[in-house]
Amino acid sequence: MENLQTNNTLNGSAPDLSYTVLLMIDVINDMNFDGGKELVKNALPMAKKLLILKERVKKMGIPVIYINDNYGKWTSERAQIVSTSLRNESIGKEVAELLKPEKDDYFVIKPKHSGFFSTTLETLLASLKAQRLILTGLQTDICVLFTANDAYMRNYQIYVPEDCVASEKIDDHTYALEKMKRLLHADTTPSTKLDLKKLIHSSPSDLHLQRH
Repeated sequence: MENLQTNNTLNGSAPDLSYTVLLMIDVINDMNFDGGKELVKNALPMAKKLLILKERVKKMGIPVIYINDNYGKWTSERAQIVSTSLRNESIGKEVAELLKPEKDDYFVIKPKHSGFFSTTLETLLASLKAQRLILTGLQTDICVLFTANDAYMRNYQIYVPEDCVASEKIDDHTYALEKMKRLLHADTTPSTKLDLKKLIHSSPSDLHLQRH
């Protein structure tokens, strides 16, 4: 059975311990770039599904980690990224409003496509004792795919709910999901059918044996 603990003091490397973690990739995004208007059409319905999944996992004590691009600005920090995405002129404003981080959510800033590249993510996951990652967010064929690939190389069990990721083009979204399922052994079960209780109450080794 999964051991979930909360440390409400300032001591320790992280306040939670959980085999399972929800990663939300690049969902706080102004989308003010070429293709942004096309992306938001697919991102908005995805965000509504992801919000429900986030609420579910938090009720079960599963930590949430936002992994967000710094958009080439090395002085970027959490509050600035959120406020920029919530501006009226932000194409991605509706998505950001739905999925803006809460105080107890973790927030990791990345400089490149993968959430693992030159970030604190690996250290944070080690502190959480995480072994299963639920990857969600934008875009399926770029940052989600790159992060999933690096997670696979680090022996994490990968879940990519197909309704909680999105790309600018549907074909790219579908192609990336197929690749992750075949090559990275990712479970792409939709969030509405994802058995979170099973993820929590089964040991990582048990789930690994069931899937291979």
